[in-house]
Amino acid sequence: MHAALATLLRADSDLLVFDVNERSITHRLAVYLERHFPGWNVDCEYNRDFEDPKRMDLQRRNIDSADTQATTVFPDIIVHKRGTDQNLVVIEMKKSSNPDGPGFDFQKLNEFKAQLGYQFAIFIEVRTGNCDPSVNRIEWV
Repeated sequence: MHAALATLLRADSDLLVFDVNERSITHRLAVYLERHFPGWNVDCEYNRDFEDPKRMDLQRRNIDSADTQATTVFPDIIVHKRGTDQNLVVIEMKKSSNPDGPGFDFQKLNEFKAQLGYQFAIFIEVRTGNCDPSVNRIEWV
């Protein structure tokens, strides 16, 4: 993880300085993670559980009384084997410029482990904007 983050900060610091969309940043991190997980698939916002959407029971930030089904989930990055139940790592990333706190991300990470069998879960916050790009926080859940 640390090597991939170091590569991101070195090779793609402009993405952090320009405060681009979180998906652009997580995509680049996923590219760098791939070389550290041979034989595994590294995907961004992958929402399938075999042929079905990945769903989890989560307390929502905005409750809708008409929504009675489990929430479809889109993790930022996962390391897994597609088409199997082999789920290794799930990653949620936040930019320092994001006004939402990390609470919902931690809830999702805990439930990815509990409900979908991920072995490891990681929360990452990166410093973005007119700054010296860095990793503010990395926490294994």
